[in-house]
Amino acid sequence: MGYLVDPDNWEWVTSGNNLRFLLEGFLINLEIAAISMVLSLIAGLLLALGRLARLRPLSVAAGAWVDVWRNLPLIFIMLYLFLAAPESWSRTWEENAPGFLPEALQSGQVFAGILALVLYNSAVIAEIMRAGIVSLDRGQGEAAASLGLTYPQQLRYVILPQGLRRMVPATVSQLITLNKDTTLVSIIAIQEVVRHGRIVTGFNFFGGVQAPVLQVFILIGLLFVVTNFTLSRLSRRLEIRERKRTGGTAGPVTGLEDQTALAAEASR
Repeated sequence: MGYLVDPDNWEWVTSGNNLRFLLEGFLINLEIAAISMVLSLIAGLLLALGRLARLRPLSVAAGAWVDVWRNLPLIFIMLYLFLAAPESWSRTWEENAPGFLPEALQSGQVFAGILALVLYNSAVIAEIMRAGIVSLDRGQGEAAASLGLTYPQQLRYVILPQGLRRMVPATVSQLITLNKDTTLVSIIAIQEVVRHGRIVTGFNFFGGVQAPVLQVFILIGLLFVVTNFTLSRLSRRLEIRERKRTGGTAGPVTGLEDQTALAAEASR
């Protein structure tokens, strides 16, 4: 324990540019996570709707796609795409990557990492969203249909708003996992925080103080703890605010008519 808290073993943090170098690497992780989160949520919702589609071939195809990708190890998907993806994909990414992205994200190598994260996490999120939608009482859809709403309208105005609120905790949990999984991109030579940590401990380019491996990776772990805890608390606040916005003092809501009456009462 003394080795862990010994100030001499933490002197590297303030020596040279070690801390800044680690933070620059961690920013790469956050940017990869942000891109992957947005794409995974969009793809996950589309896959969930595909699984619930009334068109049987579409439902079966979406289900097969989800079952394949969510049951493969993420590291396997990432390595396979890195080694087997056509070079034209990487060139297309490099040619069309926005100029404001850091150099590490403009490399064609990062395309395999982001694609792997999206394929895996969108499949998992699709199941979360499907479960949230299916968990709603059937009366919600029947009440909407009785009012003359088409199936797409039922999804948009009645089912999805309620289902999405139910799946917020599980979805955020998966997004936190996605953020942690961005460290796997170091295996395909992307300069992110883990690779920066190895550089700091192995070569000691930034200052004359030795950087112990344990302390370096404890600091990296703390960066992820702070970020993921912040994301978790933010989602909790959004969930509470949404409950307050849609809540009321009336009895249990069991159908669309009850929701309409409750909204009218709240607006008085």
